[in-house]
Amino acid sequence: MNKPPTAASVSAPERATPVGSPGLAIETRGLVKRFGHRSAVDGIDLEVPCGSVFGFLGPNGSGKTTTIRVLLGLASASSGDIRVLGKEMPQALASVLPDVGALVEGPGFYPFLSGTGNLMRLDAADRHGSSSTRRQRVSDALERVGLGHAAGKKVRAYSLGMKQRLGLANAMLRPRELLVLDEPTNGLDPQGTREVRNLVRSLAAGGTTVLVSSHLLAEVEQMCTHVGVMSAGRLVAQGPLEELGAAGQAHVVVQTPDVELASRVLRRLGLVPGEAPGTGSPWGTTAVLGTGINGREPEAIVAALVADGVRVRGFTVENASLEERFVSLTGEGFDVVG
Repeated sequence: MNKPPTAASVSAPERATPVGSPGLAIETRGLVKRFGHRSAVDGIDLEVPCGSVFGFLGPNGSGKTTTIRVLLGLASASSGDIRVLGKEMPQALASVLPDVGALVEGPGFYPFLSGTGNLMRLDAADRHGSSSTRRQRVSDALERVGLGHAAGKKVRAYSLGMKQRLGLANAMLRPRELLVLDEPTNGLDPQGTREVRNLVRSLAAGGTTVLVSSHLLAEVEQMCTHVGVMSAGRLVAQGPLEELGAAGQAHVVVQTPDVELASRVLRRLGLVPGEAPGTGSPWGTTAVLGTGINGREPEAIVAALVADGVRVRGFTVENASLEERFVSLTGEGFDVVG
């Protein structure tokens, strides 16, 4: 079996190795989903480790939601292999889905029923849910997402954020091995966003694997342990979050009044100099940004600057942010605010 791709790896061509790696909650090989002649998902090898919080990122139209729909049996794959919770899909759909909670493409509820009424009805439709514990489980789920005070209110009076919370409560009515959440913080205020972030962390700490599709990079950085990046239907990178950032180009920031001289030294060392915006210093100096450390030790860079007469008043090394890495992988901007 080939080693799982690292954060810097690009989705490889179709491999003959079948699915079945231990320690993976979700695994695909050569997964393709076509609509007519267009491939919305183009041969991806997705690997979501058990117990991880996996951030699934990509611009609109990159294939994230289509992939999720195929994984959950809401759409059929054109080709490729899928394994969820160790079982081949879609053959094992009936036995796998009871252990999977999902919030996909926004929650849909009966507006004339209360929050409690909606969850009671949804749970009753699940033949795996125990009727004897139903009311208590519904109450606990509503409390867990902060809707205990609104349990008796009709859903038509719920805000978007409250409906999102209700969708999360529905996904957690029973213990799940895997949660698939599509934009779980959509419509939530900052406090609600923090609560969902803490909730996801607590679920993962209890052994639940969580796949989070999101467009909020700041949230992914704070919530997720692993990341996969989609672009134009292909999986362009995946792996632990820290590896994804480390795979990007680090840069140095030099605080100095000798901007031109520092730029020449950085260029000679193989770095790409440029002005670092918004990084003024109390000495009135200008920061010079040098991108692409090329494996050089920071001490050697400082020594070269000083040897050439550059007055160094500040020096830092910064790794690429997730946003910078995302842009380098997809060539597109990303909404980091909401």
